[in-house]
Formats: sequence, C-alpha cells, structure tokens
Amino acid sequence: MPSSDITIRDIYLARKRIAGMVRRTPLVTSSLLTECVGAAVYLKLESLQETGAFKIRGALNKIFSLTEDEKAAGVITASSGNHGRGVAYAARKLGIHAVICLSTRAPKTKVEAIRRLGAEVVVYGKGYDDAAEYTSRLQKERGLTLIHGFDDPFVIAGAGTIGLELLEDLPEIDTAIVPLSGGGALSGIALALKSADPAIRVIGVTMDRAPVMYHSLRAGKPMEMKEEETIADALAGGLFGLTPVNHYTFRMCQQYVDETVLVSEEEIAEAMTFTLEQHHLVVEGAGAVGIAAVLHQRTSKIGQNVVVVVTGGNVDLPLLLKVARSHSGKEADLHPI
Repeated sequence: MPSSDITIRDIYLARKRIAGMVRRTPLVTSSLLTECVGAAVYLKLESLQETGAFKIRGALNKIFSLTEDEKAAGVITASSGNHGRGVAYAARKLGIHAVICLSTRAPKTKVEAIRRLGAEVVVYGKGYDDAAEYTSRLQKERGLTLIHGFDDPFVIAGAGTIGLELLEDLPEIDTAIVPLSGGGALSGIALALKSADPAIRVIGVTMDRAPVMYHSLRAGKPMEMKEEETIADALAGGLFGLTPVNHYTFRMCQQYVDETVLVSEEEIAEAMTFTLEQHHLVVEGAGAVGIAAVLHQRTSKIGQNVVVVVTGGNVDLPLLLKVARSHSGKEADLHPI
C-alpha cells in the first residue's frame, strides 16, 4: 500500500480480503438508551467476533498483505490483549508463527486465549508501553515482521469495514460513538462514514486515566503520558512515547473526528453492568466506554440515529462479577433528557 493517505477504496479492499473470516456483527436497538437520550440508539456488537473483539479485522487484513518472505519470517506484536488475540488467530489460519508481547497487566482471559491459538506469548513489563518497547527489541533480534496495533494502513482499513456495515445496516446513521485509544478503530470507521456523508458526526470516547490521544488532539501534536491502571485495559498505554512518528491515526483523528470525550472508571463500570443486565451481553471496560458516554450524556450533541460501537467483550469473569455486584440497578436512576 502506498504511503499516501488511506482511502475508502482501501476499506473496500480490506472487506474483500477478510471476507469469510470475520463475522458481520449485529446491530441491535437499545430501548433504554433510546429512552434516555431521546434518539434511536443502536449497539454494534463487535464483542461477538470469534476472538471477542474488533481487532481481528485489522489483524487479518494486515497479515493477508504480507509477502511470502515476511510470512515465513513470522510476525510479532505488542498488545494489551485483544490485538494480540486477533494476530494470533490470523497467524494460525495462515500457518504463520506469531509472537505476542504482553505486560503483566494483561487480563488472564486474554493471555490464555492467545496461548490456546498457538502463539508464542512473551510477558514483559508492568504495562503496554514496556511490552511495546520489548517488542521492538525482539523484532530486530529475530527478524520478525511487526504488526502494529493501530498506526498501520491495513489495520486501520480493516477496522474501517465496521463503518461499511453501519452504512449498509443503518443508512440513516447520523452519529457514531467509538472507543478511542491509539485511534485505529476510530480513524478507520470515521473515514468510512465521512466518505459517505461528511455530516455524519463521529465521536471518540476514552477513559479519564492517561488518555493520551485525547490530550494529543487538544495539544495539536502527539504527546507522551505515563500509563495508568484502568478497568478499560484495552485502551491503556502511553502510545506515542513508543511511536515517535505517528504516520496515520493522529492526523486522521484530527481530520475526521468531530469530538472526543472522557468517561470515569465508575461510569465505565456502570455501563458494563447496564449491558449485562439490559442486553444480557458481556462487555469489557474498553468496549463499554461509548455506552458510558451515552448513559451519562458526555457528548455535546448527538443526532437522531446513533450507533455505539461495542468493540470487545474479553473480560475476566471475577472482574465482571465484582463490577456487576457493585453497580447492579444503578441505571434505574437514569432519566430521559
């Protein structure tokens, strides 16, 4: 793929490339969220992908793009869990050796799922940033091919296929609310939607603990932040501290995203519980941030046909049970605006 801008054509090519290996996930109505905000609210359930998260789309698209020599060399990535699982799944399908670097913060559910897929798991450091730094070292030592978790045109285009499905399943969509970390999902989905209609409002949501892309966009340049513990573990990481030159996602978020907002740990926990009780769905913290933003009305404005992208459902059961016990019934206090 040329180093020029990613286009809607790249997203269509991604869809063709990964067809038959990813699920076309359902778009479901949330009656209580609809009542709460006075607009039709839908949930795009990427948590129902075979690997439990949207990351499989970008991982497959990137690995399919590799040369035979790159495939033979094997691949490596740093991950907080979901991207690593997507890479491990794609590598297994294509018979490629994969090395997944995780930190000690990675949830056990995600680590064991990666191991079951046959990938080589390397645990290093106290957070995503440590694991990413070690990944760079291992890549050079072993001659592996790096599969970046977000700042890669094939990964972004793979995530953008979600946007194509939204346009087809809900042509009247006027607002998309998407979790934000490094910006791979947000920039890809935003590109797809804005290519169809620049008036579609795209909102990124992240946790309020070390939200590096949120602050980078406000500063107008990539920034570094010290990683913090968060229930939205899949969104954690200093990110730009280990990506000195961000080639794609920062600029794409600047260009295509209308608003970015923060939600608290408490709000994320309430959203996880809400989704479990009201929709009988298991959603991890990172996947629930968009729901939290709607429940607590964090956005400046939304339209009449709103989609919240639920990016993942890979959460350790003890954590989910703890969250549910502590927050059950709190959505009953919510009132329509």
